[in-house]
Amino acid sequence: MTVPAISTRGLGKRYGRVEVLRELDLDVRPGEVFGYLGPNGSGKSTTIRLLLALARPSAGRAEIFGYDCQRDSVEVHRRLAYVPGEASLWPSLTGMETLHLLGRVHGSLDCVYRDELIERFRLDPSKKVRAYSKGNRQKVLLIAALMTRAELLIFDEPTSGLDPLMEEVFRQCVREAQLGGQTVFLSSHILSEAEALCDRVGILRDGQLAEVGTIASMRHLARSSVDITFDGAPPTELAHVPGVARVLTDGRRVHIEVDGQVQPLIDALAATGVRTIVSREASLEEMFLTHYGTTGSHDSPTGEPRPPGRSTAGTRP
Repeated sequence: MTVPAISTRGLGKRYGRVEVLRELDLDVRPGEVFGYLGPNGSGKSTTIRLLLALARPSAGRAEIFGYDCQRDSVEVHRRLAYVPGEASLWPSLTGMETLHLLGRVHGSLDCVYRDELIERFRLDPSKKVRAYSKGNRQKVLLIAALMTRAELLIFDEPTSGLDPLMEEVFRQCVREAQLGGQTVFLSSHILSEAEALCDRVGILRDGQLAEVGTIASMRHLARSSVDITFDGAPPTELAHVPGVARVLTDGRRVHIEVDGQVQPLIDALAATGVRTIVSREASLEEMFLTHYGTTGSHDSPTGEPRPPGRSTAGTRP
């Protein structure tokens, strides 16, 4: 039986009276790109801190490739590379010195691939970190993680500060990592990013896992839309077709929202004078908003509560 890349059972975390994560049961398969989605304060970063042994669970356990994240943390960190959403680096080092240091700390480094990544991300490695923009500091962390060729890549809001061109470079690198057999755990609130990259997604809300599955299997979370133009007056019985949830008419044009399959609507339109018809499935963002509505948080204004101590950054904590 294949050992999951990530496995949690009953994983929970409480800070004082605030329960940030509760009863998390999750399996991430080796070689997949898994999207971990949710609003600020939902428990995403807390989950990652537990996987990295930066925090101790209040309940349950977590394993990476069969190793206990708390008890076997040294072995766990040999197998993963981590990119945080906020880059905290050494300001007096150059980009190349930072990459060299992080590579030595991790213990594995593909120098040829590192140099290729520097070129692709358009990073000037001779500059000191203090001279880098936020986006360039984030590039350093991405390169540092990717150059290790680690079995598991954990990304927490990895494209923070990147421009659209560099976001596309990142996506290409993730696809290449998966082709090379690496597993990617992508925590993000950028739903288009998850939709473009992920084999499966898990949606977290208020510390609980609400949905897990492929994007295709989650289409039930939101309605498809169908826009129709008729040759003459639209038929009046469309609102009674199975699955049709809403009908908006504007002259000869009709906008219809459908729950589930659109086939019953297509069958009903077969005998009508349809000039044009355009059907569109809901995006992941629309599914999220439709299913969850407002995304309030009971945690700090910046997201999840942070435990005492200084945060760490790099390919390993």
